[in-house]
Amino acid sequence: MGRDSGALIMKSRHITASVTCAALLVLAAGCGDGREPEPASSGPSHPVPSASPPGTPAAPTTGEASTPAPTTAAPSATPSPSRTADTDVRDALRRGDTGDRVQALQKRLDRLGYWVGETDGTFGLLTEQAVYALQKAAGLRPDGIVGAKTRAALDDGRRPDARSTDGHLAEVDLDRQLLLIVDDGEVSRIFNTSTGTFEHYTHQGETYLADTPRGRWTVDWQVDGWRDGPLGRLYRPKYFQEQGIAIHGYTSVPPYPASHGCVRVTLPAMDWLWTQDVLPRKTPVWVY
Repeated sequence: MGRDSGALIMKSRHITASVTCAALLVLAAGCGDGREPEPASSGPSHPVPSASPPGTPAAPTTGEASTPAPTTAAPSATPSPSRTADTDVRDALRRGDTGDRVQALQKRLDRLGYWVGETDGTFGLLTEQAVYALQKAAGLRPDGIVGAKTRAALDDGRRPDARSTDGHLAEVDLDRQLLLIVDDGEVSRIFNTSTGTFEHYTHQGETYLADTPRGRWTVDWQVDGWRDGPLGRLYRPKYFQEQGIAIHGYTSVPPYPASHGCVRVTLPAMDWLWTQDVLPRKTPVWVY
């Protein structure tokens, strides 16, 4: 099956075995259009999501952004009753706050490996993403608010453990919805991510399963820019699975599964991964 941009689309059990190979070639690779493009030579550092790259079709009207929050997703990263929210909001820090306390928070997150971008004293999108990741690693409900429980996790230095023991690779923890960059068994960077909902959805009258396939894969091709596909737009994707599954930037990265199968990070995070050459071709990607 040809490689393609976007998220994995798997056949539902309700779809009969009579579906033709031609239909599978068009649809089984999710957000793509059935063709592998020549990678662009460079991509914009801060693209405008509504603008299509030259020579690409217009973005479809039903993309990943229209995917609803999962209601029965299989991965356990979706907040559950066993996970307690950080309900002590006295002196809590949250998005929109500024000042020395926020900068101290950012520096502590950065030291622990949670990617926050700049430690500028402003609690913005990237700080919130890092707090989501910390809360997931600590078993807290990811609400993005730094209250007593989250401060305790910071003080305790809570970090996820790697499963690999040697080499440079990316690990995707589906249960906790985390993307880890790992070097010789040590986690160097931690990102909040959003993967496949593991729910059924309909595309062009057929039903598919939005899942991110577990296994050991390799980054084998990439596009340095925006990529349009039937189910949505992908920013600077790094493809690691033959059915079009990629780590890519996206405009919405909630703390729960929300994609058709790809591994989402924020646009600035994806820029950093490219700029630092963190995921060059041939990088192993473990999904578990």
